[in-house]
Amino acid sequence: MTETDPAAWMARALTLARRGHYTTAPNPRVGCVLVDRGRCVGEGWHVRAGEPHAEIHALRAAGEAARGATAYVTLEPCSHHGRTGPCAVALAEAGVAKVVVAMQDPNPVVAGRGIGMLRQAGIEVEVGLLESEARALNPGFVSRMARGRPFVRLKMAMSLDGRTAMASGESQWITGPPARTAVQRLRAQSSAIVTGVESVIFDNSRLTVRASQLDLDDAEAIAARQPLRVVVDTRLRLPVAAACLREPGRTLVATVSGHDAERRERLEAAGAEVVVFPAGEDGRVDLAALLCHLAEHEQANEVLLETGATLAGAMLDAGLVDEMQLFVAPTLLGGEARPLFALPGLERMAQQRPLEILDVRAVGRDWRITARPVATGAEGLAKVP
Repeated sequence: MTETDPAAWMARALTLARRGHYTTAPNPRVGCVLVDRGRCVGEGWHVRAGEPHAEIHALRAAGEAARGATAYVTLEPCSHHGRTGPCAVALAEAGVAKVVVAMQDPNPVVAGRGIGMLRQAGIEVEVGLLESEARALNPGFVSRMARGRPFVRLKMAMSLDGRTAMASGESQWITGPPARTAVQRLRAQSSAIVTGVESVIFDNSRLTVRASQLDLDDAEAIAARQPLRVVVDTRLRLPVAAACLREPGRTLVATVSGHDAERRERLEAAGAEVVVFPAGEDGRVDLAALLCHLAEHEQANEVLLETGATLAGAMLDAGLVDEMQLFVAPTLLGGEARPLFALPGLERMAQQRPLEILDVRAVGRDWRITARPVATGAEGLAKVP
């Protein structure tokens, strides 16, 4: 790479940022490369919240060589004092001559202020190089800052005929070990795992990240940071003996008001954190309010929705699913088995819910489909851009 190859240097910064894929939340994943006369003089990435940002690691690696260099940063350098000092100030004090920023920080506390500070210090700043790649690196952080709710990723495992469990509720195991490893990685990158009480009752899932199934070099450290477990339980039916209440980390039970106080006390004594939310039109937990709570009070960037047909359908119907991770096993469960989604009221083709397929790939003997819902009009037809 040369000084005249800025896209390649930014691509390197993005690669560095991905090293914090499982560890930076609630902060964004950020990488930084310092280049002088076509040579990298320092680089770094944000490892975890509370520790130095990517720019600081790169500046420390460069030392005096940072003076006069160009910094390639995947996200606008911060301008405020948090658990660490402002990176914009650090870059200016180090004598960096130019800063190339992939994207402006969507955090309203920053939102252009870091760029402004750099320019006021006489540093040349360019913004927008590989911006789409930088945004894709932090979908949860961008969503939380711009929309006030986390990025919701729905994971479901199904048979080739679109069934998720037998009529009895039995569902283990539809997919094979490689697919289950992929799910563990999805859990590990998530701030919270959301499920419905029915799923807990039938599967008694622990909803944890298991180091033995992660297949990552730092699996133990990643698994030690367990995501928040969230059980949507309108009528407080969660068994006090549920496995998720005995695991390390926290379990939040989302309910509505007016239910058995004694039942709530027993759940709280068993380790649950019971939070009351407003009820939607159907009398169940208002799912949009739940997501706003997770963003505001839990600083959740990415949420993994692992649940059954009812809650999955309700989230999809409310327009709260951003991405789907569908694992398809080469097997058939039959017409009596449980469907992927409960979407009542779909009676005509015009009401179908179109999806955009982003990726299809083999995972062991199974297939993994990455898709996202397509915005539709009043009749359910896809809107033309």
